[in-house]
Amino acid sequence: MSRISAMLIALVAVLVLSTAAFAGPTVIKLAHPNVPQHPMGQAFEKFKELVETRTDGKFRVDIYDSSKFGNFDAVVQGLQFNMLQMGSASTPNLAPFSDDFLIFDLPFLFPTYESADLITDGPIGMTAAKALEKTGIIGLGYIEIGFRNLWNNQRTVKTLEDAKGLKIRSTPSKAHIATLKGLGINPTPISWGEVYTALQQKTVDGIDIDLNLAWHNNFPEVNNNLTIVNSLYSPHLVMMSKRFLDSLDDADKVTILEAFEEAKLYERKLIRDGEKEIMAKLADKGVTVYTLTPEERARWAEATKGVYNQFEKRIGKDLIERAKATIAAGK
Repeated sequence: MSRISAMLIALVAVLVLSTAAFAGPTVIKLAHPNVPQHPMGQAFEKFKELVETRTDGKFRVDIYDSSKFGNFDAVVQGLQFNMLQMGSASTPNLAPFSDDFLIFDLPFLFPTYESADLITDGPIGMTAAKALEKTGIIGLGYIEIGFRNLWNNQRTVKTLEDAKGLKIRSTPSKAHIATLKGLGINPTPISWGEVYTALQQKTVDGIDIDLNLAWHNNFPEVNNNLTIVNSLYSPHLVMMSKRFLDSLDDADKVTILEAFEEAKLYERKLIRDGEKEIMAKLADKGVTVYTLTPEERARWAEATKGVYNQFEKRIGKDLIERAKATIAAGK
């Protein structure tokens, strides 16, 4: 080999190494719809910390909170084309991929958080998540928003009769709307970005929402009555681009998936511990809190049985019965 050829080879090697170094870490773009201070936001920051530390900076996680990446459709398309590597979405949005996700829309199905874990982490929840694979998206697992409760600025609601006639903000979910109607409530769909103003201006009397979202979006400022109902459980599926996951070597794949599992459990703990902390602070915010008695909650559950009949054909009676049996066996 001539001296010139050897020099050229050495130069090419230096350029290759320099280019690799200049390229920097592999970026994981992660999108979610919540504010950074919400448990969801905190959990994804935890995921970022775990991944970046455990890979010695080989990966960098860029978080797009508060729907900054775009709406649900933008997240799905981003994942499919690997323009986005991870994202989070509520299960009602995922129903077009599989009717199995509608199991989470049934009211009063889950008596506790532990019973919800049996479904999300078990075959029912993970089978629903698997339906996304054919579209180029991997469902990693579920974090959560929590149980829905009734906030309003009109009166303290202690019975089914007290709730009747209230004009309550709902999501666009047909099951959510049907649940509120079953309770004698007037459901009023309002886009998320307009909710605080609608509550402030009394366009609606209140909102059916969990404690953490209400607290971190300052809803106690504009709703002074809260009834603990625990009607609907709201999980979020965390998703990953299949193209991205397939591009990882085995070691990196294990590191990233293990980091997600830790962040998932961390998020759930923050949600559940956060509810206790929020309950202790509500009196100072001027909020009157009432928890339905078990007997009264049973009346509310009975009033919404029609939702099961309405969605039984889409969800499947067998799936509903399997969910009920799983929950009953886990008690």
